[in-house]
Amino acid sequence: MTETPNPHIISTDTLTGEMHPIRRAVVALGSNLGDRMASLQGAVGALADTPEVWLTDVSAVYETEPVDSPPDAEKYLNAVVLFDTTLSAARLMDRALAIEDAYDRERSEVRNAPRTLDVDLIVVGDRRSDEDWLRLPHPKAHERAFVLQPWYDLEPDAAIPGVGPIAELLEKADRHGVARRDDLTLDLQ
Repeated sequence: MTETPNPHIISTDTLTGEMHPIRRAVVALGSNLGDRMASLQGAVGALADTPEVWLTDVSAVYETEPVDSPPDAEKYLNAVVLFDTTLSAARLMDRALAIEDAYDRERSEVRNAPRTLDVDLIVVGDRRSDEDWLRLPHPKAHERAFVLQPWYDLEPDAAIPGVGPIAELLEKADRHGVARRDDLTLDLQ
């Protein structure tokens, strides 16, 4: 794992006096089982309640066709959340898994099986990791329109470190089956 935080943006941990870099993080949310909107809103709320996480924006909700899923999989609702944090990527991954578990996410041997909630770390600053339990940037985000489109709506000039600008990546991505749902909105909390 490598990490190169911006040394000019820091916050102080008031308990220890240690300096922790503030990083921009992007999280993709998805649900295609149960009350999909309740699961997405619950995930936004859980992220907002996380110490050392400051939500800055949440995207529109998109309804999307499942990608690489079993044939009977229902459509997903997807959104992207942007936040600033002083937490490490490992702590954020633990939090993402805990939020999924709180919404009864069942893990399966079936690849891309339907799920009540998916909370994926897409980028955490310029952090890179190739560990089995943590891959940053997310290895498939650059080809997933259901991640790129909502992220682009919020930050059209953003880039995936080491991959490229999301505007260019979105142009190359298959947008078939990705529909904005203006009748559904998530509250930032």
